[in-house]
This record gives sequence, C-alpha cells and structure tokens, in this order.
Amino acid sequence: MAQVEKRGGLLRKSSAYKKPLKEKVVLMYDEIFMTEDPSKCSPRFWEELFLMKVNLEYLEGKLESLDGEELMKIKENINCLFQHCIQALGEEHPIRVVNALQTLCALIRGVHQKNKSTSGFDIINMLMGFDKAELCMKNLMESLDSLLCAEGSESLKSLCLKLLLCLVTVTDNISQNTILEYVMINSIFEAILQILSHPPSRREHGYDAVVLLALLVNYRKYESVNPYIVKLSIVDDEATLNGMGLVIAQALSEYNRQYKDKEEEHQGGFFSALTNMVGSMFIADAHEKISVQTNEAILLALYEAVHLNRNFITVLAQSHPEMGLVTTPVSPAPATPATPLGTTPPSSDVISSVELPLDADVQTSNLLITFLKYSSIVMQDTKDEHRLHSGKLCLIILTCIAEDQYANAFLHDDNMNFRVNLHRMPMRHRKKAADKNLPCRPLVCAVLDLMVEFIVTHMMKEFPMDLYVRCIQVVHKLLCYQKKCRVRLHYTWRELWSVLRLSTNAGQWKEAASKVTHALVNIRAIINHFNPKIESYAAVNHISQLSEEQVLEVVRANYDTLTLKLQDGLDQYERYSEQHKEAAFFKELVRSISTNVRRNLAFHTLSQEVLLKEFSTIS
Repeated sequence: MAQVEKRGGLLRKSSAYKKPLKEKVVLMYDEIFMTEDPSKCSPRFWEELFLMKVNLEYLEGKLESLDGEELMKIKENINCLFQHCIQALGEEHPIRVVNALQTLCALIRGVHQKNKSTSGFDIINMLMGFDKAELCMKNLMESLDSLLCAEGSESLKSLCLKLLLCLVTVTDNISQNTILEYVMINSIFEAILQILSHPPSRREHGYDAVVLLALLVNYRKYESVNPYIVKLSIVDDEATLNGMGLVIAQALSEYNRQYKDKEEEHQGGFFSALTNMVGSMFIADAHEKISVQTNEAILLALYEAVHLNRNFITVLAQSHPEMGLVTTPVSPAPATPATPLGTTPPSSDVISSVELPLDADVQTSNLLITFLKYSSIVMQDTKDEHRLHSGKLCLIILTCIAEDQYANAFLHDDNMNFRVNLHRMPMRHRKKAADKNLPCRPLVCAVLDLMVEFIVTHMMKEFPMDLYVRCIQVVHKLLCYQKKCRVRLHYTWRELWSVLRLSTNAGQWKEAASKVTHALVNIRAIINHFNPKIESYAAVNHISQLSEEQVLEVVRANYDTLTLKLQDGLDQYERYSEQHKEAAFFKELVRSISTNVRRNLAFHTLSQEVLLKEFSTIS
C-alpha cells in the first residue's frame, strides 16, 4: 500500500500516477476564496468548517498570495467568515471555539499583510464591513471576556490571549491599529486583572496578560484618553497588584538565572583555563560574549505599573516566601523563546531558585532586588540596541522610584536590610567581590552601588551622556530625600566623589572636572576646617585614633567658626515627565516590542492532539 504524505494541506500518495489530494478543510478554504457564497450549495458549510482542524499555514498563505484587488473581490466571503468565527465562539462544543479562535488569528494576520498604502482598502472594512464592525467587535470582545473569566479550559484562555496579542501587534506602530479603538471601547481590563489575581490562572497566563496590558496602555497614550491607563492608575486590590509583581519578578529572575548559568559555564571551561595562562588581559572583551537576550516587554510592564500606580510601589519591597521553592508544574513548562520579547512565559512554575538568599539565615528576595540585579546585568554593556533600551528603561524606572516618598521610606529603612549581589563588570584593576563578604544594608545602598558602578565602568569614547545624566539624577533625588528627612546614610562615597583626581591631571576632562570640583566648595571647606582641629585634638590628648564620639565632640566645638557658601536650590529637582521628554523613546520601544511579540506568537504550541485530550473529559 502506497504511503501517504502530508505537506501544505495536501494529502499526496507516493505513487507518481496519482493526483495529490487536498484536505477537506483546504478545499473549504478554496471555496471561501471564490467569489460565490460557499453556503449556497452547502447549507451546513459554516457548521462543518469549524469542526475541521484549522490549517493556519495554508489560510495565511492564501491570503498573502492575493493582491489588494483580488482580495476585494472576495470581501463578502471574508466578512462572512469573520462573523461566523465570532458566532462560533458562543458554541458549547469547545473544538468549534478553538478552531474559531485559530481561524480569527489567521484572518487578522493574513489580511493585515495586505494592508499597505498601495492596497487601497481599509482593514476594518475588509474583515468585518463598516456597517457591521461595531457590533462584530462588541460581540468578539464580549466572547473573549467571557472565555477569559470562565472556569473552563486553560487552553481556551491561552488562545484568547494569543488572539488579543495578535490583534494588538499586527501593526508595528500599535497607535496606527484602528481596530484597537473597539478594544478601548469594549474593555477587557477586568478580565486581565482577574487572571493576575487568581494564582492558577496567573501561573498559566500571567506573562501574556501582563505583556498585553503593557501594550494596550501604550495605545495612543499621548493623543487621547486611554481607558486602560485610567483603570491601571487606580487599581488598589492587593491580590491583583501582588500577582502582577510576581509575574514580573518571575520573568526578570529567569533572565538573571540564565545569565548566571552562562557566566558559570564561561568561567568553568576553556575560558577559565585560558585566563589562568595568559592573565586577565582580555577579560573585558571575553565577558561581552556572555549575553542573554533582554526582555523589554516585561520591563515596560514594570515601568507602567510603577509610573501609573502609586499602590504598586508597596509591591516592590514585599518579600516572596515562595521564591526558591520547587514545585511540580501542573503542565509541562513551555520552552523559553529563542528570540527576545517572546510571549511564552519563562516557566509555568513559581519564582525560580535564582532568587534564593545568599545565606540560609537571610530573608528571601523581593521584586526590587530582582530588578536591581537585572539592571546590573543589562547596564554592563549598552552597545547592543536592545540592551541600550533596557538600560535606559531601567534608569527611568529607578528615577520614578527615587521620586516616590513611600519608596524612599522603605529604601532608607534601617529595619529592612538586604544583601544584594549586583553583577559587576570584570575589570583589570579590581577583583570580583566574594558573595559572603556582602554587607547587609538598606536597599538604597544597592541603588547607589548600581549608579556608581555604571558611572565608573563606562568611560568609553562614545560617551553615554544621556545614561550618565540619568544616573546622577537618581543619586541627586535620593540625596534630596536624605536631606529633607535628615537621614544619615552609612555609605562609602569615595568612589562617587573622586573628580578631584581628574582636575589635578592634565587631560581632556580637566576643565569639566575643575568646574565640578569648584562646585564642591562647601565639602572642601568642611574638610579643610575640621581636619586640623581633629589632628590637634589627637596630638594634645595623645590619641592615635579617635572614636566617632570624640570626632563628633571636635565638630560640635568648632562648628560655629565654620564658614560655608550659601547655595540655594540644591535640594530641588525637576520631576520626571514622560510625555514631554520621553515620548519618542517610548514610541520606538513599543514599536520594537510589538514587532518581536508578533514574531514570537506561537499558535502551534496548542496542538490539536493536546486539545482533543483535554476536551475529551468535558461532558
């Protein structure tokens, strides 16, 4: 008996004398691409179509093969298919619903491929027809909302989210996607929040839900009132906010884990042996090869949450006891996408073991620590475009945090001490600090460490002035809080305040360094005034090393004779504003994210066999 092969919707016998046979669903697609109504000859055409296994490749390919004029000729049939897909979403038979969802994905993607300026047709008219568009989209969004909120199939919920991501990202510039007007009118915001607040749903769909929300928030955000922005800004439900924080922390900590694994692999093999032989001469160049692709989509979600919702700030500092716990996933964990910004969650499990405390007696991690570790990695090398965007966005997030009164309160809280193991760029003149030597300090010290680390390790020819300014602004805002609230921080400032060295050496930075040094006139005045007094006190009392109390006694006794220059406004700063200064950056960032999310959308992850097995248990 001749073997049967299946390729591109064709059932082909191995015998050369037989004509290739097409799948029935492909024959039905071909009928839709005729100018006649396919249901005229077959009254049950649409009912049968949604019982057939969808051939996404063939349907999308067929749509892409037609030019704009040919597509317009079958507009009525495309409209009819779109409407019957929406009707099928209300069917009780889950296979019909699955096939309808997948068909909608193929239709939206395929038709949008033809939506060029030369095509001469409107995308809404081509899919639904102008006269029926409002009702069609209302019914579609209501059906998706019901499926997402129901206690039914997790596979159906996953497909619903993928359809919505498909709908949002079919255009590079989401603000030019006119169909999203209907998504604004018929909001699914509450459905997204329900997914995030319910632990089983969050583990399965939290990643897609968070990315979807971040993209919807950025639809025409500077041009009109976006209801998703308004609603996100007033969310105060603790379970929902914590759920969003857990999803973000999981994705960032997965990135940190992958980087750590690659770093250990790099140090344990041939690279380690080579550096032992030839020294660390090329260590910086070799380190650049340790690269894990960034996740700007999840970082954008963190930014929107921090920037828009004051209540989310509390989530940053909450410890997660489940971090490091290993549980058996309910379903097999999907593979990590090979390209950045994928919509597949890094793991269906809880937070991975990367965020375990450094010592057994140290408390678990939190979202802020995970974010600081992520930032310390992506900010090491900003030559790559994605890492540059990630580094800049990390600094913008830190800017928003540094301006927030409550955030500063827990950053500077002496009762909340952590060991934060930031990644430090390998350099010839310093060794990597051992983890066990890390002090336990308030979180503001880790933020300052991160800023100082960037400042001292990016002295390159193509000077990243924009990022430097942002680092200095973060430090300035933290210092303003410390002055206002009279917080004395035990921190080693020497690395940050070393410009003096440059001002005394001949070089291209001497003039700029001299200006900065001159601006530090009060600091120099304090040093020059008290140093002789302290030395004299020690000499008179025959003390080789003064205690803190003795130094303080000298300062109090000689404070009245100290002369300082009055400088106004040092504790004032211009607050962060996205719309006026960062709009161009975010438009480009969202465009990049949209492109990558579209590229990584994987409808084939839910195979027909898996779905049939799941639905076979449904009565």
